Amino acid sequence: MKLRQLGLIAGALCAVIASTTLAADKPLQVATDAAYAPFESQNEKKEIVGFDVDVLTAAAAKSGLHLKFVNTPWEGIFATLGTGDRDIVSSAVTITDERKQSMDFSDPYFEAKQLIAIGPKSKITKFADLKDKKVGVQTGTTGDEVVQKLLGKTNPNIKRFESTPLALKELLNGGVDAVVADNGVVVNFIANNKNDKLKTIDDASFAKEYYGFAVKKGNKALLEKLNKGIAAIKADGTYAKIYKKYFGN
Repeated sequence: MKLRQLGLIAGALCAVIASTTLAADKPLQVATDAAYAPFESQNEKKEIVGFDVDVLTAAAAKSGLHLKFVNTPWEGIFATLGTGDRDIVSSAVTITDERKQSMDFSDPYFEAKQLIAIGPKSKITKFADLKDKKVGVQTGTTGDEVVQKLLGKTNPNIKRFESTPLALKELLNGGVDAVVADNGVVVNFIANNKNDKLKTIDDASFAKEYYGFAVKKGNKALLEKLNKGIAAIKADGTYAKIYKKYFGN
């Protein structure tokens, strides 16, 4: 074989190796609906920040994964896994049996439950009191599902919004009588709007929920790396530090 041919083959092999390395270093696309503080939101610089961002970034680092967070509307966010536009959905996603049918989840990284927000003069004392009330929820969330079970799936008194903060603002404006949503988001909103004096109800009927990072169905390799990372940050105290940063002790 001529030297020139050998040089061409060697060059081609180098190109393949470089291409493979580049692909390996290519960041995973992470879908997140950045309107759900303190889990994910945008700061003044339009950077995506929050509890979920910190946890996933720390876990990914333990497994050598590189990430790029992309602000993605909640409605249709899971479809991005199937199309390949996103590799991970990290957006305070509750693990449910229904969702498990179309996607896979990492091990849980946060325990949550639903919480009812009401105005300062409201007479509502429990979840059952919402039966004949106008209730705000974020479309497609577990809060939406919980309220549907009480009021009925097509009940016009269920007022759906693109985000929980929008639903809570509607509560402040008197457009709904209550809002049902994840506790972390409700508590964070009230803490940042103390003058409005919203109250919360923790109803005994609400079950515990767990958040997980979602990946495309069957992507076991990525799932194993995520779980390895989650376990590592829980073991070395990193997770506890992140939790304290957003929620205290």
